Amino acid sequence: MLRIGLTGGMGAGKSTVARLLVERGAVLVDSDLIAREVVAPGTPGLAALVAAFGDDILAADGSLDRPALAAKAFASDEARRTLNGITHPLVGQRTNELIAGAPADGIVVQDIPLLVENHLAPFMNLVVIVDAAEETRVRRLVEFRGIDEADARTRIAAQATDEQRRAVADVLLDNNGENGVIDAEVHRLWDERLIPFERNLRRRTPAPLPELPVVEANPEWPAQAQRLIARLAVACGADAQRIEHVGPTAEPGKPAADILDIRITVADTGIADGLRDRLAAIGFPPADTGEWLHASADPGRPAVVSLAVD
Repeated sequence: MLRIGLTGGMGAGKSTVARLLVERGAVLVDSDLIAREVVAPGTPGLAALVAAFGDDILAADGSLDRPALAAKAFASDEARRTLNGITHPLVGQRTNELIAGAPADGIVVQDIPLLVENHLAPFMNLVVIVDAAEETRVRRLVEFRGIDEADARTRIAAQATDEQRRAVADVLLDNNGENGVIDAEVHRLWDERLIPFERNLRRRTPAPLPELPVVEANPEWPAQAQRLIARLAVACGADAQRIEHVGPTAEPGKPAADILDIRITVADTGIADGLRDRLAAIGFPPADTGEWLHASADPGRPAVVSLAVD
């Protein structure tokens, strides 16, 4: 299956994009919904919170009084660690259950508000960021959610910055327009990138590498390469001695074809052979053009990964 990480700042329109993707057939795993589910009345999660923080974190109907919990849980670093120690494993377990239950040919969209803050981007096959200017987001929060403007700005300031989100974005969806404007872009993303990416990943076949013309140097190439390197580092673990952006696109200011070259250096041929399946599983199946050569299954980002033995 293909795992998509979806996030964006408050008021950017992430929920709208999630809904559109679900309408096309995506399996949605909503982190906020799961976080509420695991501490619902009658759950072990709520019982553990009561044991740790007291009965006064419960509302009159027996549900969790979130402001009361927040007052206690964020009073100290120790209390916050206690809260996280209870809820994070439960959220992780439920998330894994939902992903495991998705079909083998599914496109799983993980709606994660804190994807950037929790450094989860390298664990996704693709990260989609819904982007909107801060003033646009503030206006939406005030008009459509009834949030006080000062509170809206405080909440936005507590999240990752626009620059931090854009740094992990494989896909940046501009949602500064009016309602419905983004729909066509989402449908195009589904048809032209997500569907063929999932198919290539499942079949473990690279996306066709087109004959691309030499173009002027793109200042985004280094950042795009680093996103791929982060995913490769997760897959390779300690078996990789070095993972580097090499080739023409790694040379600052030099015109090149828009294909990223990544080199993984390993200690011996056995390790190189052993990485074959791991690289294919994250979207870099073996290429037909050479031993220890892999290519991206993502049709939206041509890339070649070579393994070298040191």
